[in-house]
Amino acid sequence: MVRPDSDRWLVRLRAASATPGVRLICFPYAGGSPDLIRAWADGLSAHVELLAVRLPGKGPRLAEGPYTEWEPLIADTYAALAPCLNEPHAFYGHSFGARLAYELAHVAGAEHGDLTRHLFVSGSRSPRHPQHRPYMHELTEDGFLDALRGMGGTPAEVLDDKVLMRLFLPTIRAEIRLAELWGDRHGKAVNVPVTALYGQDDPIDGREAMRDWKHFTERDCELLGTAGGHFFLETHRRPLLDVINARLEDPNGEPRHYS
Repeated sequence: MVRPDSDRWLVRLRAASATPGVRLICFPYAGGSPDLIRAWADGLSAHVELLAVRLPGKGPRLAEGPYTEWEPLIADTYAALAPCLNEPHAFYGHSFGARLAYELAHVAGAEHGDLTRHLFVSGSRSPRHPQHRPYMHELTEDGFLDALRGMGGTPAEVLDDKVLMRLFLPTIRAEIRLAELWGDRHGKAVNVPVTALYGQDDPIDGREAMRDWKHFTERDCELLGTAGGHFFLETHRRPLLDVINARLEDPNGEPRHYS
């Protein structure tokens, strides 16, 4: 049974209104909160239950320090999600969130087999694609803020608010550090169909950075481009939701294959 909306780790944004259902569990980008996913509720098929993960340093968890290492982040996130994974589910993650979704797919696949129906990764290099240098997380505070501004995902009024940024920067920097240092931690692929999506104008993790996701699943993988930059999940939401709806159309049947 899914725990209530007030749960520290998981926010239920919409219940499924048709059966059979599937849970779509979403992992926002670095510094992002479940509110980024809330606007998806009206665009998903009726059988899709929408949930989003809330990590430390966001919303009601603002006072909690961020994770600085992958191992405890993965272990604690999985422990929090475990009660939700005993029915058909899928993972979606963007950028840092895509890395975390992939890591959780490894653990969930070992524990729950085919109940993990699909993995959607967007705006994230594959585990073996080299990270851009110099590392963003090593920049000075001014340099880091300039880089955030250049990425375009944080509103200017937030970046210009020194009080807010003093609260948010430790979490954003910590999660970007994890994303930048991440690579192939397993030496084996997940047993889940993968849809990898990139923005055609993304200067961070575009097509070239994502083309090798096919080597990290034992099932079929598709690579799809859409209009927009790194944050196309916000600027071009409708095409993304159309893809998600199509891939989750038969959650209790045999997982579909795409090439």
